[in-house]
Amino acid sequence: MYNRTVPESLKPMTTGDEEFRGKFISWNLADLSFVDIAEYLKVKDIILIPMASMEQHGPHLPLWTDTITAVEVSRRVSELIGVLHTPPIWMGYSPQHMHGPGQARGTITLRSSTLLNLVYDVARSLIHHGFNRLIFVNGHGSNVKVIDPILRKLRYETGALISFVKPYMERYVGVLKGLMENPPEETPGWHASELETSQVMAWNPQLVRMERAEFTRAHIPDYLPESFAKKDGAPDVEFEGYSYFHFPMDHHEFIESGVIGNPLRATAEKGEEAFRRYSEHVARGVLELMKVPVEVHNREFLDRAF
Repeated sequence: MYNRTVPESLKPMTTGDEEFRGKFISWNLADLSFVDIAEYLKVKDIILIPMASMEQHGPHLPLWTDTITAVEVSRRVSELIGVLHTPPIWMGYSPQHMHGPGQARGTITLRSSTLLNLVYDVARSLIHHGFNRLIFVNGHGSNVKVIDPILRKLRYETGALISFVKPYMERYVGVLKGLMENPPEETPGWHASELETSQVMAWNPQLVRMERAEFTRAHIPDYLPESFAKKDGAPDVEFEGYSYFHFPMDHHEFIESGVIGNPLRATAEKGEEAFRRYSEHVARGVLELMKVPVEVHNREFLDRAF
């Protein structure tokens, strides 16, 4: 386990945690034994669950770019405030990234029903063991399209506190205001653009092939009239200057390279600062959620075999 300096804004909320922190060799659930899990649950009942995808990110970034975001934010939050995280759910809902048969894009997608069943089983297993507060740390935008029914089912069925956090930037700039150099028309938060390239640079620069990076803009699919317009990777398009129309588009229909935006201004320093801002923001939120009264009324996971 690496040690990260706790920022001043978090110190008042983590005072007295030193002895507890010293008991564990790692905050990753998979690194611990059941003895460690029992010790943890005597003190805290919260756990982070990173989840994202395995999908093409253009010619210069690795397939698990979104998962890197979820894993790194979860790991940093765990270090900052002393909470456990699981290994990542590394595959997600990515049908739009499959491209044609035999085109070797590498994306592994789950059907929405498969993803929801996977999330449900992971959550019910954790609740079964004694965790009452489950925080899914999501790094992939398309998971948002399908996740709500299972989050509601878990809450209604068990009474556990279920949260879904989205520490990334697409159209919503949020806590990263002022950090990215690209103007809005160069979509700094979109697929394999300035932000994601910077974050992978910060995480492992050897995974970034900047000699392959290129600035490309999204466009409407060929089947739509020119009276429609598209600027980024969202499923909606503009018509007469408004975004009321939504289409189930595949990624290659509106961007050939897989890159939406301009990755050429990316730096590892921007990626590190983005991770810092996201992690500290999520950590403060998680600490607040630890104060919420939670009563689980259905803990045992009986439906655990087919």
